[in-house]
Amino acid sequence: MAAETTTGRGRLYLVATPIGNLEDITLRALRVLGESDLVACEDTRQTRKLFDRHGIDRPMVSYHEHNEHERAPELIEQLERGATVALVSDAGMPLVSDPGRHLVSLCLERQIPVIPIPGPSAFVAALAASGLDTGEFLFAGFLPARAGERTRKLRELAGEPRTMVFYEAPHRLAATLRDALEVLGDRQAVVARELTKIHEEFRRGRLSELAAHFESAEPRGEITLLVAPADAATVAAGTAAVSLAERVAELESQGLDRKAALKQAARERGVPKREAYRRLLLEQKDTSGGQ
Repeated sequence: MAAETTTGRGRLYLVATPIGNLEDITLRALRVLGESDLVACEDTRQTRKLFDRHGIDRPMVSYHEHNEHERAPELIEQLERGATVALVSDAGMPLVSDPGRHLVSLCLERQIPVIPIPGPSAFVAALAASGLDTGEFLFAGFLPARAGERTRKLRELAGEPRTMVFYEAPHRLAATLRDALEVLGDRQAVVARELTKIHEEFRRGRLSELAAHFESAEPRGEITLLVAPADAATVAAGTAAVSLAERVAELESQGLDRKAALKQAARERGVPKREAYRRLLLEQKDTSGGQ
């Protein structure tokens, strides 16, 4: 019997899987995987390890970033014939920095139910144990791999008033920490590595300390980087020295269009976009001598 079937049309389940420890999976996830007609996997070899551990034997097919545009229509055909399909990534929740969006979009266009089966997520686990503010946060996925693009992205986030959470590749961590230190200043930060696995590690400190440590010790495994927001005094000092118009022009020079630049400048100053626009008009009026 297929999992929670409906008459005539199938369902797509987005099933969260362990991020390391294979015991970190819900009873509901195990049931859905065991009852699905087909399991679409980012890497069938990784999913096979999970299935072997929990005694699951269901048909699998690969679904990853290199084949999703070809594979998704095939899965849609099966879903429209009534099949129940489970989508899993190598670790954590599908679509969170993982493939799957194209398939979900096609399902929604065709009114095929899409049902999330929640479970482990690396950035949530890292945030909870980080010691940084968890009241509000920004998950930004992977920073750009190229240094120039990464620096521009960090500049856009310089005034972000919430804890920032990123995923990063081990071989880029040292460079990212250096760039973050240069752009954001010496803030509190946390590097969480290999969460739920044997070599799980949390390294906490200022960006300067973390940059120095990982400069000489390239890490292994999955990395989550968390950076504290700038304190209010730092933000105030930085914004007070630059007029709103100057800041908007600076952001435009970094590649943002005027609308995005104004939105970013408003966020840095902690004011609504409408108020920032009013101030910008006043500054421009003053600069032109009231003409």
